[in-house]
Amino acid sequence: MPHIKMAASASGPRILIVRLGAMGDVIHTLPAVASLKHSLPHSRLTWVIHPRWIPLLEGNPYIDEILPFDRRAVSGIRDAWRNLRAQRFDFAVDFQGLIQSALVSAVARPERIYGFHRSQTREPLATLFYSHTTETRAAHIVDKNLELAAASGASSLLRAFPLPQGIPEGDLPAKFVLASPLAGWGSKQWPLENYAALARKIEQSCGLPLVVNGPPQAEPILRRIPGAIVHRSGLSGLIDATRRATAIVGVDSGPLHLAAALGRPGVAIFGPTDPARNGPYGGTIRVLRASDVVTSYKRRPDSDASMFAVSPEAVFRELALAGCPA
Repeated sequence: MPHIKMAASASGPRILIVRLGAMGDVIHTLPAVASLKHSLPHSRLTWVIHPRWIPLLEGNPYIDEILPFDRRAVSGIRDAWRNLRAQRFDFAVDFQGLIQSALVSAVARPERIYGFHRSQTREPLATLFYSHTTETRAAHIVDKNLELAAASGASSLLRAFPLPQGIPEGDLPAKFVLASPLAGWGSKQWPLENYAALARKIEQSCGLPLVVNGPPQAEPILRRIPGAIVHRSGLSGLIDATRRATAIVGVDSGPLHLAAALGRPGVAIFGPTDPARNGPYGGTIRVLRASDVVTSYKRRPDSDASMFAVSPEAVFRELALAGCPA
């Protein structure tokens, strides 16, 4: 995939942003990037990202260039290397904290590379490539990213999520509650049978259907939720569906963070991961989590026991408080 130029060249500093994925992480980085561009309006800002997540950046007024990096293909690595080496960057900011993202930053040969302190990166060896590190104090990852942006030169912090409108995909009811049951780790998923019980309660009490969204390959799994309408879509279709939904039910995954960034009402079901760090940002989505949960970021294939502790009845009560119409 060729790189995407979104604006003419500028006279200020050239900034390289490295956040390759995934969906929620990209969304959580949007305010920090907006803050950098807003603070340095004459800069030229390039974002390196995996091609899968490019739809999240389309039309973003704070980004001048999108540079795809697909490490799964030799051609993707070669093209990204060539494009990075063809430009001059004054500084890079690695919001990912992995050896891979640090290497991408270093390949561009910027004068400075900013990143998180080694105690706050998933792969501490990544910090060997940084010229400047920041030990953040905030709890939530959005605010941590804003602190790193401030350390990189952002003097005015924006809590803005400039997301595209999305594109309709498939048929959707006029009004509906939207859920995206799947997550990157099975341990963060709410049991599928709970969605069936929730669908019955929403239909009986609110007169609304529960729509369950996922990519086309997830359809066989989503079909196992009786009473729910299956909506297959890509990322642009998910954005459109999220904007149109009456309310959202989510787990700690990209679709939930998308809904929070769009200011949609709803309920988030949390288990092993900490909502103080990774919860829905902005206050429009209510969080449910059992009181005795032990925080863990171990990527297990099956739902964590703590996810079973949150009942469909409890989710429905919170959903009603979040605005589910009678």
